[in-house]
Amino acid sequence: MITREQCLYWDQEDELKKFKDEFALPEGVIYLDGNSLGARPKKSLAVAQHIISQEWGEDLINSWNKADWWGLPTRLGDKVAKLIGAEQGEVVISDSTTLNLFKVLSAAVKIQADKFPEHKIIVAEKDAFPTDIYIIEGFIDLIQKGYQVELIDGVEDLSRALEKDVAVVVLSHVNYRTGYFYDMASINEQIHSKDALVIWDLCHSVGAVPMHLNQTDSDFAIGCTYKYLNGGPGSPALLWVNEKHRDQFWQPLSGWWSHKKPFDMAQHYEPANSIRRYLCGTQPVISMSLIECGVDIFLHVDMQKIREKSLKLTDLFIQLVHQECSEFGFELITPLDHKHRGSHVSYRHEFGYEIIQALIARGVIGDYREPGVLRFGITPLYLGFEDIWNAVQHLKETMLNSEWKNKQYLVRGEVT
Repeated sequence: MITREQCLYWDQEDELKKFKDEFALPEGVIYLDGNSLGARPKKSLAVAQHIISQEWGEDLINSWNKADWWGLPTRLGDKVAKLIGAEQGEVVISDSTTLNLFKVLSAAVKIQADKFPEHKIIVAEKDAFPTDIYIIEGFIDLIQKGYQVELIDGVEDLSRALEKDVAVVVLSHVNYRTGYFYDMASINEQIHSKDALVIWDLCHSVGAVPMHLNQTDSDFAIGCTYKYLNGGPGSPALLWVNEKHRDQFWQPLSGWWSHKKPFDMAQHYEPANSIRRYLCGTQPVISMSLIECGVDIFLHVDMQKIREKSLKLTDLFIQLVHQECSEFGFELITPLDHKHRGSHVSYRHEFGYEIIQALIARGVIGDYREPGVLRFGITPLYLGFEDIWNAVQHLKETMLNSEWKNKQYLVRGEVT
């Protein structure tokens, strides 16, 4: 039986506990939603103030050069590259994950159309975050070239789909709902053996699990900076392209930031001979600048240490829910096997939405995903073992006291 005293001991022994001081967290809140929106690095407030008051307020347009606003997308990309197993000059921070998926999907399909014109299927997971599917559908409708989307039921169904003429596979490295963690190396090998390309959605894995895009010979990757990397609400997304693919195609959102010589104001487009060709238009400088505050924290930590603590915390959460809440009908949908588990834990329950709302009222912030899924994000840099103990005790009391039956929780907000 696990006790609170054991959790306190584990906290004392935790070599990552010092990093909690890097984040601004409200008093009395246990934040288990960093897989959706990361906590604010304390440094970000001063950085935002400096950008607004000095770089914008005093230096004005000179800051494009003086503060290197122009170089932000690639300078930050080089920092993020260290977290995803990429090289300098291979990553750009730009736009949103949604737009970046459109860019790399366009590139991947064009490359495949030249090499394997008969390959007309784009594969995605049924349980992918919906925007991935929406973008694929929109792209297919736009180009009108006879492509089809095929949705698979997870990794077991991938082999069946690959027996067909697949051009591109779009996969979430960690599934947003269940937390299922794909083995990138073996999946890449499987996909490439069928002459298909892979696009990895890293939204729920970057900053949460170690990865090596180059070593695993991945093709393309996109992902968030506002979840585990703590970049701030809606902060621009990452985009990575394997160097062997980079110059084969210029993506269709060919704005002036991606031009080879943007300030020549040339009449016709010529793509940059670098990862900048995956930029589009003028970037949100203030939001983009704040990404660095979170990324710099990660650059002082070994990702393997983060992974080890993440698995200990998710193990603890699962064990405590089984120990303390087994009578309440929570169905675990997150893998028990470490090699297939990301850094969040999810349960299905008939009254999942209401239970999450009752927990939030107690200061335990998780989130809800349809259908009936309670999701708890584990962020090792600012969560400890006692936090997990206390969160599960709140869950137990919420159920024992039937707090989730409060009528106010039957009314859903616009954002659930």
